Amino acid sequence: MIIFDYRPPSPALREYVRQYQIVGLAFQPEIAVPVKPYWPRPENCLSFYPRGGDSIEPLNGLPLQNPRSTLNGQHSGLIFRQPPHEFVLFQVVFQPGALFRLTGLPSCELTNTFVDAEALLPAEIRLVNERLNGTDNHLEMIQIVEAFLSYLIRRQDIHYVRNHVLPIDKVSQFLLNSTARINPSRFSRDWPGLDWLANQACLSTKQFYNLFLQRTGVSPKLYARIIRFDQTIKLKNACPQKDWLTIALEMGYYDYQHMVRDFKEFTSLTPTDFILKEDRAPERSFGNAET
Repeated sequence: MIIFDYRPPSPALREYVRQYQIVGLAFQPEIAVPVKPYWPRPENCLSFYPRGGDSIEPLNGLPLQNPRSTLNGQHSGLIFRQPPHEFVLFQVVFQPGALFRLTGLPSCELTNTFVDAEALLPAEIRLVNERLNGTDNHLEMIQIVEAFLSYLIRRQDIHYVRNHVLPIDKVSQFLLNSTARINPSRFSRDWPGLDWLANQACLSTKQFYNLFLQRTGVSPKLYARIIRFDQTIKLKNACPQKDWLTIALEMGYYDYQHMVRDFKEFTSLTPTDFILKEDRAPERSFGNAET
């Protein structure tokens, strides 16, 4: 089973879910499965592994071996993931703030870690894992997962303010979806731009900063840097012929060295060294790249 399917959720779930990412790979037994260098992306996720999970060692917390499902916090560093020979990942990428709204777990407590979802979510998730394990049809998997997400939403107390989408969540989505190149180096508690974002969220700067941590897992500045870094790698994957200086300037970096600084902070590698590893990612064996 070879699957590379990225698609939006049904309209009823778009307030909570940005995207489903469904990947299925099958390697011959005699082939050594490549390691996946998983760079930081602006996301909190619920991930299902219907055929058994890969070996994951998060930046914080204990390693997880073969999980059936995980809650993934916002990451700020490179993770090397070793998938098995037959691998299926169904990943629910949440809208900013949605994981907190659904679970009540402050996202900052999940930063740079993976947590066994069966330990934190309602017991019904065990049935979801069993049903996913029983099908090879990824369209059926979508129906199974969406039914579970709808259940999580229905069980919320609609009068409890935690469960409401707040203006700060809209601001996070603005940062995530903005086509303008927002320069994260200017983000600080004293920069007027942060005051503007806080004003859009109807909060003081201090309230905005603290609630942003609670609902996304990292500071506004770090979140904006991760957004740009993720876009930088995907641009290079989509346009491998472009040189790094051109990419750095297109992505709003002041110069090449400022981009290198982000690569070294987020991956401990130079751009060239990282792409050499990314070029050997498991999906490359099937002619695919993340763009």
